[in-house]
Amino acid sequence: MVDPKKSTQVIEPKVRSIIYGHGRGWVFTPKEFSALGDPRSIAMALTRLSRKGIIRKLARGLYDYPRTDPSLGVLSPSTDDVAKALQDRDGTRLQPSGGHAANLLGLSEQVPVRVVYLTDGPARNVQLGKRRIALKRTTPRNMATAGTASGLVIQALRWMGQRHTDEKRIVDILGRRLSGEDKEQLLRDVRYAPGWIAEIMRKVAQSAG
Repeated sequence: MVDPKKSTQVIEPKVRSIIYGHGRGWVFTPKEFSALGDPRSIAMALTRLSRKGIIRKLARGLYDYPRTDPSLGVLSPSTDDVAKALQDRDGTRLQPSGGHAANLLGLSEQVPVRVVYLTDGPARNVQLGKRRIALKRTTPRNMATAGTASGLVIQALRWMGQRHTDEKRIVDILGRRLSGEDKEQLLRDVRYAPGWIAEIMRKVAQSAG
Protein backbone atom coordinates (compact mmCIF):
# COMPACT_ATOMS: atom_id res chain seq x y z
CA MET A 1 0.00 0.00 0.00
CA VAL A 2 1.33 3.45 -0.95
CA ASP A 3 2.35 5.66 1.97
CA PRO A 4 1.05 9.13 0.93
CA LYS A 5 3.64 10.95 3.07
CA LYS A 6 6.61 9.11 1.56
CA SER A 7 5.13 9.38 -1.91
CA THR A 8 4.63 13.11 -1.42
CA GLN A 9 8.34 13.58 -0.74
CA VAL A 10 9.07 12.05 -4.13
CA ILE A 11 6.26 13.74 -6.03
CA GLU A 12 6.55 17.27 -4.65
CA PRO A 13 9.78 18.18 -6.53
CA LYS A 14 8.24 16.84 -9.75
CA VAL A 15 5.06 18.86 -9.21
CA ARG A 16 7.11 21.97 -8.50
CA SER A 17 9.19 21.42 -11.64
CA ILE A 18 6.06 21.21 -13.81
CA ILE A 19 4.68 24.38 -12.24
CA TYR A 20 7.93 26.27 -12.80
CA GLY A 21 7.99 25.00 -16.38
CA HIS A 22 4.63 26.59 -17.14
CA GLY A 23 5.72 29.90 -15.63
CA ARG A 24 3.97 32.50 -13.57
CA GLY A 25 0.31 33.09 -14.30
CA TRP A 26 -0.47 29.40 -14.83
CA VAL A 27 -3.84 28.35 -13.40
CA PHE A 28 -4.23 24.62 -12.86
CA THR A 29 -5.99 21.74 -11.12
CA PRO A 30 -4.58 18.53 -9.60
CA LYS A 31 -5.53 16.71 -12.79
CA GLU A 32 -2.49 18.28 -14.50
CA PHE A 33 -0.24 16.01 -12.39
CA SER A 34 -2.21 12.77 -12.63
CA ALA A 35 0.61 11.04 -14.53
CA LEU A 36 2.88 11.38 -11.49
CA GLY A 37 1.00 8.85 -9.39
CA ASP A 38 -1.23 8.65 -6.34
CA PRO A 39 -3.88 11.44 -6.25
CA ARG A 40 -3.62 11.75 -2.46
CA SER A 41 0.11 12.37 -2.68
CA ILE A 42 -0.42 14.96 -5.42
CA ALA A 43 -3.02 16.72 -3.27
CA MET A 44 -0.63 16.73 -0.30
CA ALA A 45 2.20 18.08 -2.48
CA LEU A 46 -0.01 20.94 -3.69
CA THR A 47 -1.07 21.71 -0.12
CA ARG A 48 2.57 21.88 0.97
CA LEU A 49 3.54 24.12 -1.94
CA SER A 50 0.60 26.36 -1.12
CA ARG A 51 1.64 26.63 2.53
CA LYS A 52 5.16 27.54 1.42
CA GLY A 53 3.72 30.38 -0.66
CA ILE A 54 4.99 28.98 -3.95
CA ILE A 55 1.50 28.51 -5.33
CA ARG A 56 -1.88 29.92 -4.30
CA LYS A 57 -5.10 28.05 -3.67
CA LEU A 58 -7.88 29.92 -5.49
CA ALA A 59 -10.79 27.61 -4.70
CA ARG A 60 -11.32 23.95 -3.96
CA GLY A 61 -9.17 21.99 -6.40
CA LEU A 62 -8.00 25.14 -8.20
CA TYR A 63 -4.56 26.75 -7.91
CA ASP A 64 -2.28 29.23 -9.63
CA TYR A 65 1.41 30.10 -9.76
CA PRO A 66 0.74 33.81 -9.33
CA ARG A 67 2.27 36.68 -11.19
CA THR A 68 3.70 39.48 -9.09
CA ASP A 69 4.19 43.18 -9.70
CA PRO A 70 6.79 45.37 -7.94
CA SER A 71 4.13 47.95 -7.07
CA LEU A 72 0.90 45.95 -6.90
CA GLY A 73 2.23 42.78 -5.31
CA VAL A 74 0.56 39.44 -6.08
CA LEU A 75 -1.79 39.74 -9.05
CA SER A 76 -5.13 38.03 -9.53
CA PRO A 77 -5.39 35.43 -12.31
CA SER A 78 -7.34 36.30 -15.41
CA THR A 79 -10.88 35.01 -15.55
CA ASP A 80 -10.23 33.27 -18.86
CA ASP A 81 -7.19 31.44 -17.45
CA VAL A 82 -9.37 30.16 -14.61
CA ALA A 83 -12.05 29.10 -17.08
CA LYS A 84 -9.51 27.25 -19.23
CA ALA A 85 -8.25 25.31 -16.20
CA LEU A 86 -11.81 24.26 -15.34
CA GLN A 87 -12.48 23.34 -18.96
CA ASP A 88 -9.37 21.16 -19.17
CA ARG A 89 -10.16 19.47 -15.87
CA ASP A 90 -13.77 18.67 -16.66
CA GLY A 91 -13.39 17.91 -20.36
CA THR A 92 -16.13 20.39 -21.24
CA ARG A 93 -16.39 23.41 -23.50
CA LEU A 94 -16.91 26.95 -22.26
CA GLN A 95 -18.19 29.99 -24.13
CA PRO A 96 -17.84 33.52 -22.67
CA SER A 97 -21.21 35.24 -22.68
CA GLY A 98 -22.94 38.42 -21.61
CA GLY A 99 -20.93 41.46 -20.62
CA HIS A 100 -17.73 39.42 -20.47
CA ALA A 101 -17.99 38.54 -24.18
CA ALA A 102 -18.66 42.19 -25.03
CA ASN A 103 -15.68 43.29 -22.94
CA LEU A 104 -13.35 40.78 -24.62
CA LEU A 105 -14.34 42.16 -28.03
CA GLY A 106 -13.88 45.78 -26.99
CA LEU A 107 -17.60 46.50 -27.36
CA SER A 108 -18.01 47.37 -23.69
CA GLU A 109 -15.70 48.85 -21.08
CA GLN A 110 -17.69 47.24 -18.28
CA VAL A 111 -15.82 44.54 -16.36
CA PRO A 112 -18.58 42.42 -14.81
CA VAL A 113 -18.18 41.21 -11.23
CA ARG A 114 -20.18 38.09 -12.15
CA VAL A 115 -18.72 36.52 -15.26
CA VAL A 116 -20.89 33.99 -17.09
CA TYR A 117 -19.70 31.18 -19.33
CA LEU A 118 -22.04 28.92 -21.22
CA THR A 119 -21.09 25.25 -20.97
CA ASP A 120 -22.06 21.80 -22.18
CA GLY A 121 -21.06 20.47 -18.76
CA PRO A 122 -22.68 20.81 -15.33
CA ALA A 123 -23.72 24.23 -14.05
CA ARG A 124 -21.73 25.58 -11.12
CA ASN A 125 -20.40 28.73 -9.49
CA VAL A 126 -16.77 29.44 -8.62
CA GLN A 127 -16.01 32.24 -6.17
CA LEU A 128 -12.63 33.97 -6.55
CA GLY A 129 -12.42 36.67 -3.92
CA LYS A 130 -14.92 39.31 -5.00
CA ARG A 131 -15.28 37.78 -8.44
CA ARG A 132 -17.79 35.10 -9.26
CA ILE A 133 -17.59 32.81 -12.27
CA ALA A 134 -20.88 31.19 -13.23
CA LEU A 135 -20.93 28.19 -15.55
CA LYS A 136 -24.39 27.99 -17.09
CA ARG A 137 -25.46 24.86 -18.94
CA THR A 138 -26.97 25.64 -22.32
CA THR A 139 -28.18 24.08 -25.56
CA PRO A 140 -26.00 22.38 -28.20
CA ARG A 141 -26.93 25.19 -30.62
CA ASN A 142 -25.44 27.83 -28.31
CA MET A 143 -22.29 25.72 -27.92
CA ALA A 144 -21.88 25.11 -31.67
CA THR A 145 -19.67 28.20 -31.96
CA ALA A 146 -17.87 27.82 -28.61
CA GLY A 147 -14.26 28.94 -28.68
CA THR A 148 -14.59 30.97 -31.88
CA ALA A 149 -14.91 34.65 -32.74
CA SER A 150 -18.45 33.87 -33.89
CA GLY A 151 -19.36 32.61 -30.44
CA LEU A 152 -18.07 35.80 -28.82
CA VAL A 153 -19.89 38.03 -31.30
CA ILE A 154 -23.20 36.19 -30.98
CA GLN A 155 -23.15 36.18 -27.20
CA ALA A 156 -21.97 39.80 -26.91
CA LEU A 157 -24.70 41.09 -29.24
CA ARG A 158 -27.37 39.00 -27.51
CA TRP A 159 -26.38 40.70 -24.26
CA MET A 160 -26.36 44.17 -25.79
CA GLY A 161 -29.74 43.66 -27.44
CA GLN A 162 -30.95 44.82 -30.84
CA ARG A 163 -32.51 48.03 -29.53
CA HIS A 164 -29.29 49.09 -27.82
CA THR A 165 -26.85 48.14 -30.56
CA ASP A 166 -25.20 50.84 -32.66
CA GLU A 167 -24.64 48.77 -35.78
CA LYS A 168 -22.16 51.16 -37.42
CA ARG A 169 -20.03 51.30 -34.25
CA ILE A 170 -20.10 47.51 -33.87
CA VAL A 171 -19.08 46.90 -37.48
CA ASP A 172 -16.30 49.48 -37.20
CA ILE A 173 -14.84 48.02 -33.99
CA LEU A 174 -15.10 44.38 -35.01
CA GLY A 175 -13.95 45.11 -38.55
CA ARG A 176 -10.67 46.42 -37.15
CA ARG A 177 -10.35 43.94 -34.32
CA LEU A 178 -11.06 40.62 -36.03
CA SER A 179 -8.64 38.86 -38.34
CA GLY A 180 -9.43 37.71 -41.86
CA GLU A 181 -9.75 34.16 -40.56
CA ASP A 182 -12.19 35.31 -37.87
CA LYS A 183 -14.31 37.06 -40.50
CA GLU A 184 -14.45 33.91 -42.61
CA GLN A 185 -15.62 32.08 -39.50
CA LEU A 186 -18.40 34.63 -39.02
CA LEU A 187 -19.75 33.86 -42.49
CA ARG A 188 -19.68 30.13 -41.82
CA ASP A 189 -21.56 30.56 -38.56
CA VAL A 190 -24.35 33.00 -39.45
CA ARG A 191 -26.80 30.08 -39.36
CA TYR A 192 -26.38 29.88 -35.59
CA ALA A 193 -27.31 33.53 -34.99
CA PRO A 194 -30.65 35.34 -34.81
CA GLY A 195 -31.45 37.26 -38.02
CA TRP A 196 -30.38 40.71 -36.83
CA ILE A 197 -27.07 39.39 -35.45
CA ALA A 198 -26.44 37.37 -38.61
CA GLU A 199 -26.79 40.56 -40.66
CA ILE A 200 -24.20 42.34 -38.51
CA MET A 201 -21.88 39.35 -38.79
CA ARG A 202 -22.08 39.53 -42.59
CA LYS A 203 -21.29 43.25 -42.56
CA VAL A 204 -18.32 42.70 -40.24
CA ALA A 205 -17.04 39.91 -42.49
CA GLN A 206 -17.21 42.21 -45.52
CA SER A 207 -15.60 45.19 -43.77
CA ALA A 208 -12.02 46.29 -44.30
CA GLY A 209 -9.52 45.46 -41.55
